[in-house]
Amino acid sequence: MKLSRALPWCLSLALAVPLVGLTGSTARAATDYQAEDATISQGTVASNHTGYTGTGFVDYTNTTGSYVEFTVSAASAGTSSLALRYANGTTTDRPMNISVNGTVVATGVSFPATTNWDTWATKSVDVPLNAGSNKIRATATTANGGPNLDRIGIGAAADTQAPSRPGQPSCSAVSEDSLTLAWGASTDNVGVTAYDIYEHGNKLSEAPGDATSKTLTGLSPRTTYNLTVIARDAAGNASQASPVIDCTTPPSSDTTPPTKPGTLTSSNVTANSVDLGWGASTDDKAVAGYDVRSGTTVYKSVATGTSTTLTGLACNSPYTLNVVARDAAGNVSPQSNTVTFTTQACATDGGVPSSIGTVSSGWTIPWGTYWMPDGQSALVTERDDFRVWKVTKDGTKTQVGTVPNAVTTNGEGGLLGVAVDPKWETDHYVYFMHTASEGNRVVRMTYNGSSLTGYTVLLQGIKKNRYHNGGRLAFGPDGYLYVSTGEAQTPDLAQDKNSLNGKILRMTTDGKAAPGNPFGNYVYSYGHRNPQGLAFDRNGRLWEAEFGDSSKDELNLIKPGANYGWPTCEGTCSVAGMTNPKKTWNVSEASPSGIAIVRNVIYMASLRGERLWRIPINGDTENVGTATAYYVGTYGRLRTVTKVPGADQLWLSTTNCDNNGGAADGSDKIFKVSIN
Repeated sequence: MKLSRALPWCLSLALAVPLVGLTGSTARAATDYQAEDATISQGTVASNHTGYTGTGFVDYTNTTGSYVEFTVSAASAGTSSLALRYANGTTTDRPMNISVNGTVVATGVSFPATTNWDTWATKSVDVPLNAGSNKIRATATTANGGPNLDRIGIGAAADTQAPSRPGQPSCSAVSEDSLTLAWGASTDNVGVTAYDIYEHGNKLSEAPGDATSKTLTGLSPRTTYNLTVIARDAAGNASQASPVIDCTTPPSSDTTPPTKPGTLTSSNVTANSVDLGWGASTDDKAVAGYDVRSGTTVYKSVATGTSTTLTGLACNSPYTLNVVARDAAGNVSPQSNTVTFTTQACATDGGVPSSIGTVSSGWTIPWGTYWMPDGQSALVTERDDFRVWKVTKDGTKTQVGTVPNAVTTNGEGGLLGVAVDPKWETDHYVYFMHTASEGNRVVRMTYNGSSLTGYTVLLQGIKKNRYHNGGRLAFGPDGYLYVSTGEAQTPDLAQDKNSLNGKILRMTTDGKAAPGNPFGNYVYSYGHRNPQGLAFDRNGRLWEAEFGDSSKDELNLIKPGANYGWPTCEGTCSVAGMTNPKKTWNVSEASPSGIAIVRNVIYMASLRGERLWRIPINGDTENVGTATAYYVGTYGRLRTVTKVPGADQLWLSTTNCDNNGGAADGSDKIFKVSIN
């Protein structure tokens, strides 16, 4: 708690000291000024907590008007970044006004809770300074006084202006394995340093900031590439994605497929795996790899060799498999003979999917599903037309409204997650995350059981882009709302603890940062690329699934304040301070969206992988067991999986109507999966 004081007192001294290292994401401070060496009115220098720098910190008197005033020097006039390092061990915000040379330049700057008085955070504000000497004052605006103030740092103002959107791309010199992509130049207040080229949501290449074209090589013949360009400046600000261009490479001049692989054999069949071997194929140029298939659905690709162990098989299930060879031109050999076997019996570790049936059809990109407290109906959102539906357990659906101000991004943005307030029976609140004109928002509406009304914005400032918007909402056992956000195709934002992007956020139902958050703001965990799966287990722990780029998708156990690595790490890595996932997959096998937990087993819906993954949690440990796959290639792109209240059942939805699926509008479905 704050120190009690009988009388205010004043210490008049201002002293600049060398930089000792500010936290935060704005431009690094050139000079630090310790609070205990400044002019203090109604406060005292203290040292009864840990983690401060210098010789102490200022403990504000709990009264309106208490302040600390610093005398700082600026080499030239202009805007500078002011970073205030503070601690607030209460649950009450302690706002302050910031003035420069007697003029208030920022009012009511929030200094929220930092877990305890030994936890320090940084608040950054841009302020105008004159050349030479300036007086900066931080004044408490409420009877609670200010936070404990350790120091301030003064440096160049952060560049927060993103480049303009690149112009319409075009393709030329298209060959079977390359093309030249050109685009209209972006502009920037400082300068464009690079252009990132994306194929759907994955970065394919980049070009320097003074270029407006790039030759892309290593492409596959007879393939359509859906390309966009994003401009980037030296501060890491990224533009909105350019308009889209589809460029299709022609068939290869190599039309000779490899020969049929030799005899395929199977052995060592377990509940979840089988060993396979086959004879080598030959090709007029070279065999590029082999695909293990069920029918035409690829279960695994093998780059080298003529044997593999196929894992992830469902227990007690029949399989009929074949192998084909591929060459670099994409020619596919005749398939081998087939092998047929049945995996061994299932272990009793939480049940397995036993049946699946259609609950509801006629959907177009059903994105979010959240059950009402009575367990008799769920709210379901449709991403691109912003509609919200009530769906009963028997599949009857009724539109209850739309979410205002929602827009699409011609990619992954739109109306995304939905969550129902745990106190809905008294407050009737429901929550949505959606893309708007300025970015992504978390909003609250009122739902009376039959229609939606009202619209309150709870949180803005979550950057958007064509892809990587995140969007899942979930209430935790603590009653707070958890929000997954993507890095908006700006990877550096994921490591910025003062950014809302590339994060799991934790907030109150009235839109404030939840008390006890590790950095004193909305951020609960960071270092995420595009998380879309959130679920709590029987111990109240949060599990999360997120898309990788080109290498590994992830299942993570989320802990407050932990860094999950992106963009330094994709999948498992050995970097100090970064937390590794509990399970990874090749992106072709997963691209995970929603997750749900039934009987201590995580179920993960996969888009590109077109399968439902089953991942058992090992008791109450932090580890998971063998992952197994169901419905591979049967229903297409699986988006959201949700536990049905009061039953060992899941609802599983498809989004085959999205950009990557290409199915006709109205063809998506919601399935019911029984677990036995």
